[in-house]
Amino acid sequence: MEIKIALAGNPNSGKTTMFNALTGSSQYVGNWPGVTVEKKEGRLKGHKEVVITDLPGIYSLSPYTLEEVVTRNYLLNDHPDVIINIVDASNIERNLYLTTQLVELGIPVIVALNMMDIVNKNGDIINTEKLAKALGCQVIETAAIKGTGVKEAANKAVELVRLKRITTPQHVFATDVEEALDIIQGQLSKTVKASQKRWYAIKLFERDDKVMSTLGLDAEIQKKIEKIITDCEKIMSDDAESIITNERYEYISRIVKKCTIKKVTGMTTSDKIDRIVTNRWLALPIFAAVMWLVYFISISSLGAIVTDWTNDVLFGGWVTNFATGALESVGAADWLIGLIVDGIIGGVGAVLGFLPQMLILFFFLAILEDCGYMTRVAFIMDRIFRKFGLSGKSFIPLMISSGCGVPGIMASRTIENENDRKITIMVTTFIPCGAKLPIIALIAGAIFSGATWVAPSMYFLGIGMVLISGIILKKTKLFSGDPAPFVMELPQYHIPSLKGVLTHMWERGKSFVIKAGTVIFVACGVIWFLQSFSWGLQMVDPSESILASIGTVIAPIFAPLGFGTWQATVATITGLVAKENVVGTFGVLYGISEVAGDGVEIWSRVAADFTVVSAFAFLVFNMLCAPCFAAIGAIKREMGSWKWTWITIGYQTSLAYAAAFIVYQIGSVVFLGQNFTILTVIALAIIAFVIWLLVRPAKKLIPVVAAQH
Repeated sequence: MEIKIALAGNPNSGKTTMFNALTGSSQYVGNWPGVTVEKKEGRLKGHKEVVITDLPGIYSLSPYTLEEVVTRNYLLNDHPDVIINIVDASNIERNLYLTTQLVELGIPVIVALNMMDIVNKNGDIINTEKLAKALGCQVIETAAIKGTGVKEAANKAVELVRLKRITTPQHVFATDVEEALDIIQGQLSKTVKASQKRWYAIKLFERDDKVMSTLGLDAEIQKKIEKIITDCEKIMSDDAESIITNERYEYISRIVKKCTIKKVTGMTTSDKIDRIVTNRWLALPIFAAVMWLVYFISISSLGAIVTDWTNDVLFGGWVTNFATGALESVGAADWLIGLIVDGIIGGVGAVLGFLPQMLILFFFLAILEDCGYMTRVAFIMDRIFRKFGLSGKSFIPLMISSGCGVPGIMASRTIENENDRKITIMVTTFIPCGAKLPIIALIAGAIFSGATWVAPSMYFLGIGMVLISGIILKKTKLFSGDPAPFVMELPQYHIPSLKGVLTHMWERGKSFVIKAGTVIFVACGVIWFLQSFSWGLQMVDPSESILASIGTVIAPIFAPLGFGTWQATVATITGLVAKENVVGTFGVLYGISEVAGDGVEIWSRVAADFTVVSAFAFLVFNMLCAPCFAAIGAIKREMGSWKWTWITIGYQTSLAYAAAFIVYQIGSVVFLGQNFTILTVIALAIIAFVIWLLVRPAKKLIPVVAAQH
């Protein structure tokens, strides 16, 4: 018989780490029925009959975001056999709010008191026996990042199901509310399951219209319930929802006071670090320095060494020579040798050559996320984003997009305000994702001699465009309004586990490898065919090929941006399918041995196509323009209409074109000594127009609201 275990907890409580530890490699990812929220499930290691579902991280079962709705609906409608509630023991008071709601669902609950290693390190004490007695459910001490107590929590959950023990809700509320809830429960005897009566009674007390409509209560019962609630509100001088919330927190405070002993030692290590890294004046310079260091190691130093060897020696030498020799030895036709060696190996190899740099970058980003620093960055950016008309929650999707734009776009579902959510979707892919990294590495190595400033400049260009877009879009009728307040947890700093970091690194890099083996594989073959044959299907010089003729027609569009050659045009267009195709296309057109290393070999071929200014404009356009087809599909799903999808694509591409146009036209005058032309005047006019859009009057924004726990 199959056993369903649901993992529920606050964001940053260690839920995903525990899920990975329990399921190992037996995970499968999809979407919840009817929505684009990611659904992660897996089999418990050693127990094929036990399915574990990793629910979206939430703070409560009072749904405001799509994630909270998904979690609540799953718990109520899919009826898991048991819930493992992951609680951050270092921030126990805030986390127990969700716990008090979970125990009311009529589903067995195991509390996994996570991050106990941090609690013990701080010298604090939590009496788990008293806590278990107070909550009415079993409590297991865990440290998911170290694997401590994880198996025990899962085994206890399975045992609880087999014994069919139901959690007994404690009397959380004051007498007046408790009596009101008892009366409401009595009205639900024929409407809902006995085990769920208490939860439904509380939701009705909170005047949850969605619950009221799904129960189908007749008018007489509804009036009776409304009178009960009104009487309670008069007695307690507050609205029903506030009464319930206040009662929960008072109950939690009593539990914490009874079950925990805090070691009074002044500031914790995390507090001392936060005084520096979240300081009003130091936070941004520190963030800039950290990201510069990450990109320097990933792209310009260690990453460059490994990538040079991969491109020059592995694919440019060993693989190419072996494939050529093997094909010639069996008498393969010249066109077949060209397809395999120049097309597939040249294109796919050029892309995979940059995989080491990507993995190194993802490795460092995983460390920053797992140790707790990137959560601080979101808190820091909230101060800035709100000044530019965006919610601090917008930074979370942007942070996720550094790996891939698709989950970054999907992460916008955590934003309650519809206008803020749409703006976030429109700007999320401005942050360079893993697929754009090879483009940056190629241009930086081939044309800028591996300059360390190129890669970080693209990252901060993306953030800059997000902020500029926030101001401009918020001043339009479509998006006017105040941003939603941003409240978030700041977990204690801790040393990431190597296993967890490597898992995160591989999860981000895996999709890149899959694309190289599928989409880019096919695309490179098609590109090779189009650049090798004429319209009459005769093998010709690339300059006379089908691809050249198509590119030549489109190239004038990009001429004002400085890269109006058919090669650069074709590479840009193929990047719409998958951004990695930009490098793959260069790999086919110029040959893999040239698309590598420090750029010495390729320079002789691209000198006529790029200058340092046009190359930078090429980067700017490809970083900001419409994303790949997969991301466009995610935009369509999240926006819910093709109208908004086309608005998004149009805005992104227009902004990219304008930015690249300004870079090339102004840069050519400043750095290359070219004369002023009418195009230079247009570039200056665009800058003036953007400045006007930024400074024109707008509605006053609400004060910054952020919380540090």
